[in-house]
Amino acid sequence: MTYITFISPNDEKNTVTAKVGTTLMEAAVDNDIPGIDADCGGGCACATCHVILPDDFMTAVSAMDEDEQYLLDFLDNRQKNSRLSCQIDITDKLDGMIIVVPEI
Repeated sequence: MTYITFISPNDEKNTVTAKVGTTLMEAAVDNDIPGIDADCGGGCACATCHVILPDDFMTAVSAMDEDEQYLLDFLDNRQKNSRLSCQIDITDKLDGMIIVVPEI
């Protein structure tokens, strides 16, 4: 299992265990993380699973594809480390990661 901490828009911290092979979005939804609505169910079609990753974990996740880039371009609160959590596969390399869930 991989331990990941989500910091919600109201600064609430939730540390969850995530199963390797699932996605960051699935871990968030399974643990009722505020701010991760996942309206499209992980289909990279809505951007309601937007998260901000820490700098030191950016190389531990897969590269962003064109579809994800397109959706993130529509967000007013996009930051340099913005990603869609449905596009991030859980691996052992993500253990201890602290993720910010921005306000919608």
